[in-house]
Amino acid sequence: MPRASLHTIGCRLNHAETALLGDQLRRRGYELVEFGQRTDLVVVNTCSVTDNAEADCRSLIRKIRRTAPDAFVAVTGCYAQTSADVLQQMEGIDLIVGTQYKMELPRYLTSLARRPAPEILHTRTVSRDDFAIEGIGEYQETRANLKVQDGCNFMCSFCIIPFSRGHERSRRPEDILREAEGLVARGHREVVVTGVNVGRYRCDGLTLADVIRLLEAMPGLDRIRISSIEPTTISDELLERMAGPSKLCRYLHVPLQSGDDGILHAMNRRYTAQEYVRFIEKAVRTVPDLGLGTDLMVGFPGETDAAFANTRALAADLPFSYFHVFSYSPRRGTAAAKLPGAVPAATVKARSEDVCALSRAKRLKFYHRHVGQTVSVLFETRHRSGLFTGLTDNYIRVGVPANDDRSNQIRSVRLTGAMDGLAIGV
Repeated sequence: MPRASLHTIGCRLNHAETALLGDQLRRRGYELVEFGQRTDLVVVNTCSVTDNAEADCRSLIRKIRRTAPDAFVAVTGCYAQTSADVLQQMEGIDLIVGTQYKMELPRYLTSLARRPAPEILHTRTVSRDDFAIEGIGEYQETRANLKVQDGCNFMCSFCIIPFSRGHERSRRPEDILREAEGLVARGHREVVVTGVNVGRYRCDGLTLADVIRLLEAMPGLDRIRISSIEPTTISDELLERMAGPSKLCRYLHVPLQSGDDGILHAMNRRYTAQEYVRFIEKAVRTVPDLGLGTDLMVGFPGETDAAFANTRALAADLPFSYFHVFSYSPRRGTAAAKLPGAVPAATVKARSEDVCALSRAKRLKFYHRHVGQTVSVLFETRHRSGLFTGLTDNYIRVGVPANDDRSNQIRSVRLTGAMDGLAIGV
């Protein structure tokens, strides 16, 4: 039986796709092994969202060649779509698979014989048709990702994803339900609904709220969580369903990027700072005890001290429980790459450290606010501290002292304290 190892760099959607590819390989007779073990095939699902992500991809490929010199190496994902020419020049790659062919990659593995030059399966354009995907995601984790959408039409000036993943398209609802049923049959009690621009789901007249409604009717599925979603795509119907009673988690990750209107305009975002504030205020009014996260970008071209101060002030004022902070990275072919006003690297670093510290403080404040409450926790794994940890539906990571294995169990926990990144309970 041939052995296969898969590795993912990048977003939750990449992880969902790798899990599906792993299932396809297993069904074709491969034994899946941990990355780094002896293997006949390595599949690398790459990312191109930043320079650092692309550098990580190249570094990983070079490492594979050193540690598994005889393995067949297939490279797919966003970097394979946007920079197949660069990957073609690297030693040790046997197959480069662009976006159009990515989810069918196992079909093209007719032989694992090493090749003198990489075979390239790539098209500049990507189909706009709604889609189905073979298989059921292969996850070791308690929570499983469920891909429902791909592509983006928003064309933010800094973002390469419309070029790497193509136009918006949606997964057929019956295929979503088929995989979800399979994930539940494997014991998963929570699915994370994911896509590039998941709020733009449209298929057969159904919206994302309709998909959530269909998933809620599924026996054995206890929680449904929505991954990152654009503020302009969140409907009142979705907020009202989240307010409950519902299986839909009281959690939103809503990218802000900047709190300065000039920068938002240059980014080609679809809202002003005050429009974003009004949406967040409505969400918090509608959904009790909402867990709220966001993305912030620092160092976008033209971001002055005053513009950054606007972002920091808005991030501090709004009831976020955490931020993901990204430093701007110019992407070849994007509109922002041509903009003047590059921000010095030292300034970008200082701004990033500033808002990261603010994020930690806001997370701790959010956790402390819940001390004394009894919450429902889906347990996942044992923390290095020895505590067994899991998540509440509104995204508080909770740890409890426990000698027994609580993985994949939902239990009530009374919160007694909080520290950086972890609420403590009994």
